[in-house]
Amino acid sequence: MIRNLRLTAAISAAALILTSCGGGGGDSNNFGGTPSPSPPTPTPTPTPPTYGDGGEYVAPAQEALTVTDVQTVIAQAVGEATARGLPSIIAVTDRVGNVLAVFQMNGAAPMAAASTETPKGTNPNPAGLQGAMVPATIAAISKAVTGAYLSSSGNAFSTRTASQIVQEHFPPAPTAVGLESGPLFGVQFSQLPCSDLSARFMAGGGAAGLIGPKRSPLGLSADPGGLPLYKNGVVVGAIGVMGDGDYGFDSNILDIDKDDEEAIALAGIQGFAPPASITANRISVDGTSLRFSDMNVGDLSPLQNNFAAIDGTAGALVAVRGYNDAAIIAGTAYGTEASGIRASTLAEFRNTDAFVLSDGTGTNRFPVRAATDAASVPGPLTEPEVRAILEEAFIVMTRARAQIRQPLDSRAQVSISVVDTHGEILGIVRSPDAPIFGTDVSLQKARTATFFSNSVAATQMLATPAAAPYVQAIRNFLNDPNALTGTVAFADRSGGNLARPYFPDGEVGRPHGPISQPIDEFSPFNNGLQLDFVIGNIGAHVAFVGDPMAADTPQRCTTLPDAAPGQNRLENGIQIFPGSVPIYRGDQLIGGIGVSGDGIDQDDMISFLGLHNAGQRVGGIGNAPTSIRADNVVVDLGDANVRLRYINCPFAPFLDTDDQNVCQGL
Repeated sequence: MIRNLRLTAAISAAALILTSCGGGGGDSNNFGGTPSPSPPTPTPTPTPPTYGDGGEYVAPAQEALTVTDVQTVIAQAVGEATARGLPSIIAVTDRVGNVLAVFQMNGAAPMAAASTETPKGTNPNPAGLQGAMVPATIAAISKAVTGAYLSSSGNAFSTRTASQIVQEHFPPAPTAVGLESGPLFGVQFSQLPCSDLSARFMAGGGAAGLIGPKRSPLGLSADPGGLPLYKNGVVVGAIGVMGDGDYGFDSNILDIDKDDEEAIALAGIQGFAPPASITANRISVDGTSLRFSDMNVGDLSPLQNNFAAIDGTAGALVAVRGYNDAAIIAGTAYGTEASGIRASTLAEFRNTDAFVLSDGTGTNRFPVRAATDAASVPGPLTEPEVRAILEEAFIVMTRARAQIRQPLDSRAQVSISVVDTHGEILGIVRSPDAPIFGTDVSLQKARTATFFSNSVAATQMLATPAAAPYVQAIRNFLNDPNALTGTVAFADRSGGNLARPYFPDGEVGRPHGPISQPIDEFSPFNNGLQLDFVIGNIGAHVAFVGDPMAADTPQRCTTLPDAAPGQNRLENGIQIFPGSVPIYRGDQLIGGIGVSGDGIDQDDMISFLGLHNAGQRVGGIGNAPTSIRADNVVVDLGDANVRLRYINCPFAPFLDTDDQNVCQGL
């Protein structure tokens, strides 16, 4: 029986995001480079590159999984599961989240329980999603989507990587107490089943049914057992394995887990493994190498890859309501019209490197347009202003040094979204190889910064039962009876400060932020307002998957009142790690920009500088006045005063100059 997920969590808190993503290498694994010769001195000095027109990126080759490939992946995974005596469910997706197959082995546990673990031990009174029973099929799908969405041609991340970067301390370990939270703290509640951006499976939908990015049934997963799949160095999808009935996370990276699910997934990716040079352990954050897998090829049994030998004997293909039929289909090649993400035309976006989301028939799903909120704000964003913001942010990205991508000194690759004050999408653009997860996340970030900076934020939250208790908690914490009435401009970094279980971030013994759960109750499955906003949507969707008579969650997250008929300001939930700023015309809020994909400080810089440069270009728009930015807010903790943060731009940010402090004074 599925536990009721529509619980409202207790009022709680969070803390300052002070982390940034750092580039770096790592030790090798079993899953390089030759120094370049010194260039000749140019005569005359070459003309510096002109940024903004294109040519800075190479789009990934259009590779895809075939039906035979999917059969091989499943057969190899089933062979390892059989050798380990762990009947499992194996899901395979393509890069844009289409579920290509789900194979259920005989005897596989049909349900999985979300972990009740907290930093203080098992929670005796599970809350949020803790202890929730969910179909094991959607746990496997969520793992596969995570492996595909977090990876690119420059980085291969797994669900174990995800586990490492979403917890209350980074790295998560008993000895890490006092360190700040993971750099992607909160990313687990993205790609939600209610997201208005994410496409949905359409049985018999032809090309239109295969467009992505698709939703993930439980958001992104931190449970080891999800690994990306590659062909010729290009990410083409991922495998997710669920077999032990425990849908959790790894709270201690100091030990090496003997994880059967991860071993089964590792067997599945043989022949489709990522290049060793880009696996997560080759990438570091704040000097800590990330983790890809605790299992090695040497831990595996002899590979079995005959799908015909296991189909109908070891188990069978199964349909998952809302995701796939009981069949194997081929994946779509990312970058093609059929995938739903393709290169833009010059009429859509002037930079020839730009990619956009398409509907499968050639139409841009989110073309650049003017704001829809003229009834709410004087001087709403115009189409030329939105275009300038997106173009200038894109230019900043092309100059920026990537921080979670190999080889070192690669260009950053991100997704960029702009919204109006109603949360309506005014345009989305991405670089050719940005991780897919950043598309939905950049939109969450743009909406979050805009919502919390809006004069109606408190009113709308008070009208939403799941969110109402947090209003007074925020006002008490900030000692500001007018908080959330538009008097303060919140970037996502600022709101994230308030969403950590320690304030300041990571400092043990400090209070929790007002929109986080206290540390005794906190977990990635019970983190506060972010989850409470959408827990009803997730619960409805879990019921829909398991009950043919149940209705699915609407393509609209949260139960906030409409900003205008059919317009919800947070239609894909909120995000609580950095990378967005609100947009102002003078002292009037008129929208928001969100960026996600290649390091949280890079995301901050691209949004902040992109907006600033757009204002310089077209006039009349820009960042919030310095007098109302959240970094003017000082929280009195009794024995210390702690200032909120607004944005944090990276060291050595650009590839073409040695400029530092590029955001200072703007």
